[in-house]
Amino acid sequence: MSEELDRIRLSGLRARGFHGVLEHERREGQDFVVDVDLGVDLAEAGRSDALADTVHYGELAEALVAAVRGEPLDLIEALAERLARVCLAEPRVCRAEVTVHKPQAPVPHAFDDVSVTIVRRRETGSGTDARGRG
Repeated sequence: MSEELDRIRLSGLRARGFHGVLEHERREGQDFVVDVDLGVDLAEAGRSDALADTVHYGELAEALVAAVRGEPLDLIEALAERLARVCLAEPRVCRAEVTVHKPQAPVPHAFDDVSVTIVRRRETGSGTDARGRG
């Protein structure tokens, strides 16, 4: 897929989760902030003006929040993978860029944010993996 995809962005989605390697992170939880940038062909939705021809971002937000609230993980890298799978479960999404922010990370210095960003693509069946590698 060499052509540029249209995009849907959902930024600043907040949910409380219990992810982290430290015991107090698992016990007390903390807020996570999620940004997703989805590669989608929106041509049909643009022509039809029908919700059925696009990604329902309200439903996607619900699924992402449920994933953040789900089973605890040690790493935000693993949480980002979980969230990318949620995005790619929507058949219209070809590419998902997911950023997970952990603004309350246990860092012993003043900081604004800790985040990880991953990019995953739908498997095409042509020997290309979800990262777009052959």
